[in-house]
Amino acid sequence: QVQLVESGGGLVQAGDSLRLSCAASGRTFDSVTMGWFRQAPGKEREFVARITRYGGRTYYADSVKGRFTISRDNAKNTVYLQMNNLKPEDTAVYYCAADRKIPIGDSPGDFGSWGQGTQVTVSS
Repeated sequence: QVQLVESGGGLVQAGDSLRLSCAASGRTFDSVTMGWFRQAPGKEREFVARITRYGGRTYYADSVKGRFTISRDNAKNTVYLQMNNLKPEDTAVYYCAADRKIPIGDSPGDFGSWGQGTQVTVSS
């Protein structure tokens, strides 16, 4: 499994931007699909975005399409989530996840490695 550590969360106002980072351990980072998920209080964990092993394809939840951008730097073993025009409904704990499985979907159950999460709070 891959060890993952997220950073970059915080408290911002609606319309602001944040960039989350997720650093991965190991020498096989370019063999895993990376994903971002989020979980708001009282809600199930939901898919936000994922990126293929070499960054060639990205996929987004409809709720964040056009506002969030996922990217990765395989030389730094890091995946990013650039979040623009944040809304109060984006408030959640954000998790990065990884898995070698191909093909892979957008369900949390598709990913075997998880970070500890980072809190993002957007005030109105």
